[in-house]
Amino acid sequence: MEHVKQMSLAVVISLICMAPLLTYSPAQAETEEKGESSSVNLPLSDIRLFTDIYARIKKEYVEEVDDEQLLNGAIRGMMSSLDPHSVFLSADEFKELQIDTSGEFGGLGIEVGMENGVVRVIAPIEDTPADKAGVKAGDLIIKLDDTQVKGLTLNEAVKLMRGKRGTDILLTIAREGESAPIEITVRRDVIKVKSVRSRILEAGYGYLRISSFQSKTTRNVLNAMQRLKTSDPNLQGLILDLRNNPGGILTGAVGVSDLFLDDGKLIVYTKGRGSENSLKYTASTPDFTEGIPILVLINEGSASASEIVAGALQDHDRAIIMGKKSFGKGSVQTVLPLQDNNGIKLTTSRYYTPNGRSIQAEGIKPDILVETKVADGEEDKSFKFVRESDLAGHLEKNLHEKSLDDADTQELGQQIKTVTVSANDEGDAVLNEALNILKQLSAEKDVVSKE
Repeated sequence: MEHVKQMSLAVVISLICMAPLLTYSPAQAETEEKGESSSVNLPLSDIRLFTDIYARIKKEYVEEVDDEQLLNGAIRGMMSSLDPHSVFLSADEFKELQIDTSGEFGGLGIEVGMENGVVRVIAPIEDTPADKAGVKAGDLIIKLDDTQVKGLTLNEAVKLMRGKRGTDILLTIAREGESAPIEITVRRDVIKVKSVRSRILEAGYGYLRISSFQSKTTRNVLNAMQRLKTSDPNLQGLILDLRNNPGGILTGAVGVSDLFLDDGKLIVYTKGRGSENSLKYTASTPDFTEGIPILVLINEGSASASEIVAGALQDHDRAIIMGKKSFGKGSVQTVLPLQDNNGIKLTTSRYYTPNGRSIQAEGIKPDILVETKVADGEEDKSFKFVRESDLAGHLEKNLHEKSLDDADTQELGQQIKTVTVSANDEGDAVLNEALNILKQLSAEKDVVSKE
């Protein structure tokens, strides 16, 4: 079976949403083509209630309603009642879902989710039209050209944001700290997400930024690491930046983890109701970095695939995790193709870190917690993220598995300490502090190796 696993706040679309962990399964379509169906006992009384309501709407609703509209609405309602990540995919949505994992698509270049009936910007993607136009994380999009967002589904809103390359769209935005809505014009373009960036911070210390996990991310990370080693053969430490990374393809997360772990180390495993949804992924190559100290940066916008990487490196004591507690999405969605090129994205399992920790609705807890403070008289410009636990109808953590409380962290032999940075510091204060800590780790390693 071909697996295309991916990790979101909502359906992954051409403007990229917080990506849910997905599995593509053609088996369901094959079964339907043969006329087979799984054995399901239908609750007849509830079916009668449904048909009764359907007939009443058809007969008595103030306006005539199309059958397809009613049935699609019923299907979407049934799916959305399960959890925030299970959705019905129309033929167009199903096609776009497959395209989006390639890392090249048309749109504005923003990671979005739906919140209280409006579109919340999780983060603009670097060097995209939205980023260049001034759209910011935390912005609430309340109007698209002349259309109010309130009352639209996320898919409907995204469809309006799409359009021919070179055309403009006017976004009306409610922004914290602004007394009135602001208007931003964004010119649509083909978005090519460069998911991996790297550079030498200073002699001996490299920086690797992964903005999302795509089909080519592992190869791109390997190439970036080779460039870093060529630029500085005496690399002593690495900062892996996963902040505001919404996730992506599972194979990308597994592949990246594999680069930093030794052969045979468990990376992640999933548990579902069937054996096909219970899988294990292990490292298959030696640690490419040869054990140099690694510091991983995460925050509330680090989700799904990002949490898999952070959790794997944390459980194996391969890296120090620094930042804020992550988003907390620990569920797996399977994409099942249906008739007429439609499909569903259905939550089928939870995933766990190597030590058996479920992060669902909890998140990865950093070893070094970063807190922000605002000096007297300064404006707090920090953005309050929405986490998995804030989403209506989210899956609860699996109480039969380990959680991420203080006791579990202490079991890993790690100690939480706090680093405080100003919310109004110029530049990337967290990165600067991370570099200082990485230097300390490298110095400690040198002392140990000499002994």
